[in-house]
Amino acid sequence: MTRSPRTPGPEAMKNRIVPYTFIAPAMLLLIVFGILPIAVALLVSFTDMNLAGLGNWSRIHFIGADNYTALFADPDFWQALGNTALFAVVGVPSVIVLSLAIALALNRSQGRFFRALRSFYFVPAITAIVAVALVWGYLYNTQFGLFNYLLSLVGLPPVPWLSDPTVVKFSVGLVAVWRGLGLNVIIFLAALQGVPKEYLEAAAIDGASGLRRIFSIILPLLRFAIFFVTITTVIAWLQFFDEPFVLTKGGPLGSSTSIALFLYQKGFSSSQFGYASAGSIVLVAIIATITVVQLRLRRSDVDH
Repeated sequence: MTRSPRTPGPEAMKNRIVPYTFIAPAMLLLIVFGILPIAVALLVSFTDMNLAGLGNWSRIHFIGADNYTALFADPDFWQALGNTALFAVVGVPSVIVLSLAIALALNRSQGRFFRALRSFYFVPAITAIVAVALVWGYLYNTQFGLFNYLLSLVGLPPVPWLSDPTVVKFSVGLVAVWRGLGLNVIIFLAALQGVPKEYLEAAAIDGASGLRRIFSIILPLLRFAIFFVTITTVIAWLQFFDEPFVLTKGGPLGSSTSIALFLYQKGFSSSQFGYASAGSIVLVAIIATITVVQLRLRRSDVDH
């Protein structure tokens, strides 16, 4: 019996299945820990689920879009969303520019001292947030902190780093920027290793200055690395949680409460799981929208 030319043979079928076999574990993890929790949160967001509902499911009632209506009418939600937007607008460019500048400086030499510096800059990324908060809490202490002591040496008054509603935004953001540098520095350093040295040597022979070589050769070749770091950094700052949680608990007066901390407070402190789930779905939608816009901009940039 002659097989139809359109019917794939066993070898062709095997070649089609093998790639899916390799990606199956990653896809399974994505579904279990990524897509499934979002689907559950979406379902819970249409209910009045609370702590009592966890013990007795019969107490959970479908309430439609009431959680979303209450969420968008909640001034605390808008304050947290505004704080998050401010943190992201200021923090994302700061992290990217500083980490790129540090990577460029460290890449200029392969000496032992510079290799040690690379490890030094990566330490904040792997240090426990509790230890970080303890150290920075002492630095920010109004009476005995190092920062206010240094200010007193030049005759300046003490600054309420963590108790002033305006200053606390800078204080919390500074810690987050410091923690966010390490991983991005390593990413940029890895990308810099792929810049052909022949290009830089040719530009130097032509008389191009170091600054000109950076802007005309290095940065264009780092476009994908910069794009990757930008996306991951934006997502991280939209999920900003650790620093305000351990340093200020969102205070004073909610001035350092991020949207992620707001959802934690509503979900785990107030046991309003349905309400918090509605907020988490809004946050997921915001992150997805911004990420899609960035991908679209990157695609058009590549096309042109």
